[in-house]
Amino acid sequence: MTSEQWGRVDDEGTVFVRTADGERAVGQYPEGTPEEALHFFTERYAALAFEVELLEKRLHGAKLSPEEASESIKNVRAQVTDANAVGDLASLAARLDALTPLIAAQREARKAERAAKSAEARTEKERVVGEAERLAEGNDWRNGANRLRELLDQWKALPRIDRASDDALWRRFSTARTAYTRRRKSHFAELNEKREGARAVKERLAAEAEALATSTDWGATAGRYRDLMRQWKAAGPAPKDIDDALWKRFRGAQDLFFGARDEANAAVDAEFAGNAEVKEQLLVEAEALLPQIEAGGDNFTAAKAAFRDIAERWDAAGKVPRERIRDLEGRIRKVEQAIKSVEDEQWRKSDPEKSARADDMISKLTDAIAKVESDLEKARAAGDTKRIASLEENLESRKQFLEMARRASADFS
Repeated sequence: MTSEQWGRVDDEGTVFVRTADGERAVGQYPEGTPEEALHFFTERYAALAFEVELLEKRLHGAKLSPEEASESIKNVRAQVTDANAVGDLASLAARLDALTPLIAAQREARKAERAAKSAEARTEKERVVGEAERLAEGNDWRNGANRLRELLDQWKALPRIDRASDDALWRRFSTARTAYTRRRKSHFAELNEKREGARAVKERLAAEAEALATSTDWGATAGRYRDLMRQWKAAGPAPKDIDDALWKRFRGAQDLFFGARDEANAAVDAEFAGNAEVKEQLLVEAEALLPQIEAGGDNFTAAKAAFRDIAERWDAAGKVPRERIRDLEGRIRKVEQAIKSVEDEQWRKSDPEKSARADDMISKLTDAIAKVESDLEKARAAGDTKRIASLEENLESRKQFLEMARRASADFS
């Protein structure tokens, strides 16, 4: 018979393991020596001990969830309880028993972590809802829609909290988005209504301007054209294509009238040599306004007022010799054009339709980039080099377009 601390081999080659309840036969090893038989069954024990040690490391390292750990302990314990192995099986069982409190502690820690994450998600969702409700009450039509889309993305990225609270917060968020969208649509509908109103006014002004184009009452008609011009500017913008066409008619009528007036006065050019000197002085005043006009702001407003006074004195000065008309009129028109250019630029920067289109383009590009980035992550995870290259090229192109769209949108800010 051959034996050691935890087992023995009898003369018939049967191997026994010693336990607290006494000896238990674990098998036979008839083909070898008793020493080899004990070695064979102690190696089995070593394999079990390794399983226990590995499980301890994984559990201490938080590599397993409490549920996974409990199941693993159950499986290993089943192997240890009736193991056909020679060794201190009781100590392995005790080590497995010692893991139970650790699992309980980890379960509580995970529960606390989930509770903390839920509380954090609730706070974030309340913040998102609060901001959405503030936007819904405001009038930021240019940036509000984009910000609400960003808040929606943030909401989607947050984990759900308890169902009742999550549903209640979502209803508030959805209600705020709906209210904002309705008010925004109403705002732009009102703008369209105002543009249609401006269209009717400008059609009337263009018709009156055309009716005055053949008048020979030079002074009174010129004054009336100035009145019509003031009314034109006060009317505000009509729809863009219609506004341009009406302006062409209005300006064409003015040009026709003033052209006829100039032609009628051509015969008396010599009488108006003194008028040319007056207009030379007025041009000095007008051209001195150009730096103020170009500076914009309050300077531009003051310059416009000063130019209106100059324009009235210009008209009052009367005709000039024909050979001076092009020079003098050309110089005064440059000042007028400078004013119109600044006004056109102010209008262009405040055009809500262009701003809305630019914002919409930015939103669409942002969504598209997010989609491509998501696809790129999946391609990288799959190791699809061909698709990665294609998506990276696509992403770079879209980012360039987004930068261009943002620069365009900044022009309306």
